[in-house]
Amino acid sequence: MADPGFWNDQESARKVIDELKPLKATIVPVEQLLAQCEDLDVLLDLAVEEEDAGTLGEVAAGLRKLSTQLDRVELMTLLNGPMDSHDCYFSIHAGAGGTESCDWAEMLMRMYLRYFEREGYKVEEIDRSDGEEAGIRSVTLFVKGSYAYGYLSCERGVHRLVRISPFDANKRRHTSFAAVDVVPEIEDIQIEVDWDKDVREDTYRASGAGGQHVNKTSSAIRLTHLPTNIVVQCQSQRSQHQNRATARKMLAARLYQYEQERRDAQLAKLYGDKGEIAWGSQIRSYVLDDRRVKDHRTLEETSDVDAVLDGDIQAYIDSQLRHRASKR
Repeated sequence: MADPGFWNDQESARKVIDELKPLKATIVPVEQLLAQCEDLDVLLDLAVEEEDAGTLGEVAAGLRKLSTQLDRVELMTLLNGPMDSHDCYFSIHAGAGGTESCDWAEMLMRMYLRYFEREGYKVEEIDRSDGEEAGIRSVTLFVKGSYAYGYLSCERGVHRLVRISPFDANKRRHTSFAAVDVVPEIEDIQIEVDWDKDVREDTYRASGAGGQHVNKTSSAIRLTHLPTNIVVQCQSQRSQHQNRATARKMLAARLYQYEQERRDAQLAKLYGDKGEIAWGSQIRSYVLDDRRVKDHRTLEETSDVDAVLDGDIQAYIDSQLRHRASKR
């Protein structure tokens, strides 16, 4: 990259950077761990030499923190799929149930936005459809960061909420469902798409934030892939051209995932592996009145519901990574 002619070939340079990104994401944390180990070693020698109990306490606290960081680095070695290092499109869809499910979908979006903030991911809202009374019917986010797809693919599936409904005057217990879908962003997807024959394009006026412009022009784009009935939408940009380009990238990524899942389904029939694809299966229950969040794949469970809904979900992602690795 230091070569003066590196950027002369933009496509080649981008491929090198894409290959370098996951390597740096692994090497940098290891280098940081080694540096911390050296610092703690020096601090330990000093504490022993001066018989300083306070400094020994600092070393012990540093070792505990180091152990936690080491666990995270070890987990990264499980992110070895061909798409795990990629950025991703992250979608939430409310299930049947009207206002209840739309409100639950919005609660999930808040939970994930808090998680993204904790992990330093950059997030862009691509498309959003609000509920009639409250919440959201669906939202699609573009999430950019180290191993975004690898980690967030652990969240793909149906999420179930059980609570005393705030929308029910009789304060009855309600169950709501929302589905999470995650698709990797892939720049060079080998998917043949006949954009003229197989894809229907509809334009419409964007809604939500963006000022007066979004309400005056039909800049939002909806693409429907007719052979598979896969639909994508984009309204994040003011330009129809930009929205069309983003929507085409999303559609290509979804078609790639569609082909992968179809092959996975065929393998599942051969090997008897039921339910592994998991889009239609319930993966986690959030039971608010019983103060319990339980993952049905890994049996990871906690009573700290508030922390989970505030974005503290890394334990569930980590346990699913280990679960996947054990099944491989």
